[in-house]
Amino acid sequence: MTEPRTEPSDPGMTDTEPSDTDALDAYSAVVTSVAAELTPRVAALRVGGGRGGGTGSGVVFTEDGYVVTNAHVVGGWRTGTAAFADGTSAPFRLVGADPLSDLAVVRVDGPTPPPATLGEASRLRVGQLVVAVGTPLGLAGTVTAGVVSALGRSLPARSGNAVRVVEDVIQTDAALNPGNSGGALADSRACVVGINTAVAGLGLGLAVPVNETTRRIIGTLVRDGRVRRAFLGLVSSPAPLPPVLAERLGRREGLRLVEVVPGSPAARAGLFAGDVLLTVGGQAVSTAQSVQRLMFAEAIGKDLPITVWRRGALVDVIARPVELTGQG
Repeated sequence: MTEPRTEPSDPGMTDTEPSDTDALDAYSAVVTSVAAELTPRVAALRVGGGRGGGTGSGVVFTEDGYVVTNAHVVGGWRTGTAAFADGTSAPFRLVGADPLSDLAVVRVDGPTPPPATLGEASRLRVGQLVVAVGTPLGLAGTVTAGVVSALGRSLPARSGNAVRVVEDVIQTDAALNPGNSGGALADSRACVVGINTAVAGLGLGLAVPVNETTRRIIGTLVRDGRVRRAFLGLVSSPAPLPPVLAERLGRREGLRLVEVVPGSPAARAGLFAGDVLLTVGGQAVSTAQSVQRLMFAEAIGKDLPITVWRRGALVDVIARPVELTGQG
């Protein structure tokens, strides 16, 4: 009897090592499982109508119909419609929005699927598999997959002449399209670790992380309908410290200022692109989140000492954060 034809074995691969086919099957199984878990829990959101309206996605995160999305998805609208993968739809109302984090919470007036499980973005690692679930162009249940490309990014978001900063975003190569904003970025266990956003407009897959700070923001939106946020106007990225400085401070990283928003409190304080942020309010900072944790109501209008490394010298300045206002 003729034996079935098989590909020649790789002499460098033992019987205990997975083949390419096995690896692909495992990858596909993870993506399929995440898609099955999250697709019912991601809504297509529509606000307004005609040329003045817009679409996006949202993630159900409570049993009683609260949905998290992007602030720029709802824009200035206070009501809209949520549609789910099972064909049901219901009106929603805006509970609150926080433009600095680009997060908003809406509440659906009707039955919703069981909530998604919120994960913890601080556990992510560069190269880790992530799955994006959203409703681009109103197409419910669209799934893409990729890896975490970078962590701890801080990027400006522009709308006309208005500029804001979205802090501590996750960068991924999972393809995102118009309408994906507000959808879920999940890990291999289908835990939502980020809320997808296309707000930077740089052709990158970006997501607002789900972490201690953003959980606080979401909870405050549910409770109070708004978050009083302090605004400095810094766009930063983690950067290694010079060896001499690292030894002196006992840590390896600071935050390099990629951009200082013109006219912002940071600019008025005398901070410049290229400075390396070392401490804010007496606390060491090395990630965008470590700065963002300080930018709540209690910092508004208060003197905030900041130390930076500039051209081989330590420079101290005093900034006075202002309250972030408006949706732009």
